[in-house]
Amino acid sequence: MSVQENAYDCLKLNNQVCFPLYACSKELVRQYSPYLKQLGLTYTQYIVMMVMWEKESISSRELARLTHLDYGTLTPVLKRLENSNYLTRNRMKEDERLLLLQITEEGKNLKEKAVDIPPSIAKCTGLTMDEFETLYKLTYKALTYMETNSN
Repeated sequence: MSVQENAYDCLKLNNQVCFPLYACSKELVRQYSPYLKQLGLTYTQYIVMMVMWEKESISSRELARLTHLDYGTLTPVLKRLENSNYLTRNRMKEDERLLLLQITEEGKNLKEKAVDIPPSIAKCTGLTMDEFETLYKLTYKALTYMETNSN
């Protein structure tokens, strides 16, 4: 093997950290499908609802920041969740460009139906709880670093 071939090893798919993260993320989201189908939610709606269950009232800007979703993605998701009576959207008085999102009683009740999803998903990974926790910590460490140091 030549020196030049070794230099290109970094371009092999199996040598990329991004690829298994990407493929695993897609597979993990796919694993959610049967659980979310029972709730009538997409994965994106589910992550919005997780924030709503925690915060109950939040601005659209803060929701976008927490979920890493842009407004083009969030707008139709929020409209569908409002049409399902899981949240309300109202213009904020301080800044009418932003929405104040508030969870409804029906949205709060959905939380009880979703409580078994996270442990079910954790099991499907084949990781021990310690490995799962390590994966979680390392993933968030990398995400936080990239957010903080991006241009």
